[in-house]
Amino acid sequence: MRFELFVASRYLLRRHQKSFGSWTTLVSALGLFVGVLTLNVVLAVYTGFEEELRQRILGFHPHLVVVSFTGTVSDPEIVASKLQSHPEVRAVAPFVLAQGMLTAGQAVTGVLVRGVTAASEEVMPLSRFLREGSLEPLYQERSNPDESLPPIVIGKGVSEKLRVKVGDMVEIVSPAAQATSVGLVPRMQAMRVVGVFDSGLGEYDSVLAYAGLAETQRLFRFDGRITGLEVRLSDVYAAPRVSRELSELLGFPYRVRNWIDLNRNLFSALTLGKTVYSIVLLLIVLVAAFNIVSTLIMVVMEKRKDLAILLSMGATRASVRRIFVGKGMMIGVAGTLAGSLAGYATCLLIQRYRFVSLPADVYAIDRLAVRIYPEYFVLVAAVSLLLCWLATLYPARQAARLSPVEVIRYE
Repeated sequence: MRFELFVASRYLLRRHQKSFGSWTTLVSALGLFVGVLTLNVVLAVYTGFEEELRQRILGFHPHLVVVSFTGTVSDPEIVASKLQSHPEVRAVAPFVLAQGMLTAGQAVTGVLVRGVTAASEEVMPLSRFLREGSLEPLYQERSNPDESLPPIVIGKGVSEKLRVKVGDMVEIVSPAAQATSVGLVPRMQAMRVVGVFDSGLGEYDSVLAYAGLAETQRLFRFDGRITGLEVRLSDVYAAPRVSRELSELLGFPYRVRNWIDLNRNLFSALTLGKTVYSIVLLLIVLVAAFNIVSTLIMVVMEKRKDLAILLSMGATRASVRRIFVGKGMMIGVAGTLAGSLAGYATCLLIQRYRFVSLPADVYAIDRLAVRIYPEYFVLVAAVSLLLCWLATLYPARQAARLSPVEVIRYE
């Protein structure tokens, strides 16, 4: 062991009960421990929240949506063939989106009805969120529509509001009025619940309902037209570029929107929050680093005689500086390493057991998720050690400037 590290370790591990410096050393290490632990956990939680929200949103949002400025698409086959000619496009599916009312007994709730086909499962697989029932009746053509009720799949929130389950009958009310002998009245259709999905996103589970495309067109009087087409890409992050290329390919009146633009404000807010929280929590590490400054200054004051003797025996001022830099870095390494390990263990516990629940109607997801990235832990440790090293420079400089003659004369 080098001479400087040996002396630094002796100063660090001394056990004088009346030494206030030993308590400040412990406080400094604990401050680093808490700061590094908290920063690592917050980064992992924020990253997990962002990625979990992105994955769930993509479960209910296609990568691209093609709509028309006229309100509906009247030639979906032609548009679909143009979309499929692009090499990045993996699947295309038509859809109808309409607002209605869903009733069951005395319970009523507003819903957003989405008319889909079997091709929609390739674009946005609803099956991974299905909790009860089956999607097969939704995609099958009914041999005799007059003898059986059309199927519908509803969200968990809709199911709880209406107090219905798989197999129950509900009635959907369409705002598309029909003429009768007593005037215009809303169109109504009884439907059978064949499935209940639970995405974990409260805002979707409480308003979405899925029905067959043909049935939705008939009920809401789309007359063969559709709201738009959903597109799935081979690379989800290529959506902005592909949307521009497809917009040029389709021309007016079609408009291509991508999932990033549709959710830009949400993810920008998450990124800003992650940055702000990281900066705030980094101040904890900075405070702990300042504790190291006070700890080393107190050691310099306590050990003035020892330092004077070392300098008199031939130790260089550079060696004295390295002694105090070494002691400060020992505190920094101990606190940073312990905080990193404790943070990693905490993240593993949250990731495995997911014991922290969230109100889905406030945070959009119902469970706290974490994502562990080793590079984040390395970055936090590097910043912590850098702050610790900077904190040692001033006390080390002051120790090296001691005059052994003056100290020994008055000691």
